Amino acid sequence: MMLRIATHNIHKGFSHFNRRMMVHELRESLRQLDVDIVFLQEVLGEHEHHASRFQDWPQQPQYEFLADQVWSDYAYGRNAAYDYGHHGNAIMSRYPILSAENQDVSFHLLEKRGLLHCEIALPGRAETLHCICVHLALTERSRRHQIGALVERIQRIVPRDAPLIIAGDFNDWRNFAGHRLAEALDLKEVFHQRGMPARSFPSALPVLRLDRIYVRGFRVRRAEVHHGLPWSRISDHAALSAQLEME
Repeated sequence: MMLRIATHNIHKGFSHFNRRMMVHELRESLRQLDVDIVFLQEVLGEHEHHASRFQDWPQQPQYEFLADQVWSDYAYGRNAAYDYGHHGNAIMSRYPILSAENQDVSFHLLEKRGLLHCEIALPGRAETLHCICVHLALTERSRRHQIGALVERIQRIVPRDAPLIIAGDFNDWRNFAGHRLAEALDLKEVFHQRGMPARSFPSALPVLRLDRIYVRGFRVRRAEVHHGLPWSRISDHAALSAQLEME
């Protein structure tokens, strides 16, 4: 079975430095990727200030607006809540999401983080696909704690022979997390044949290797970084996509 996936830090639907609201352009660009499952970070579930400021601000949460009529199932994990709204991670899928759980892995109160874990039913497959969307912290100490929580969760919940995808913004420019995940969980990054994860930030001319897709139980047929126009107008992160074949 072939599976097409993508991950993108959507910067809450705004361009670099928050200059323009880009959620409508984002929806069109994501649809042009023509993927089965999308992992999203920095997704607004609600924001009263933006809703009153922008005339064309979507009435529904961003994940519902983006998924509409393309990805029939979606899940949202609220990480950061404030007086006027909240944001977190989301997974959108063309296949049924059987369960979804958001685990709080915040290291301190000033930087809220979560792991959104979904089980997805694939056509013609008895086993479920485990998908985890992550957005790790900015500091190395916090990321070590969060990677430890991620490893513990997978070892406790996900069967060793179950197909697994972990994707998102790792903020791990020195690739410490990647080595740990590979050793502890037998995961491979979709750009592993290039020797290093792809450069994905900033989206106009990527330099830092922040965004990742890790897989287990798949052969990687293709992996691509979507940077430059139109992506550099949409978010400060490039989008990543991969075509996977189940082993």
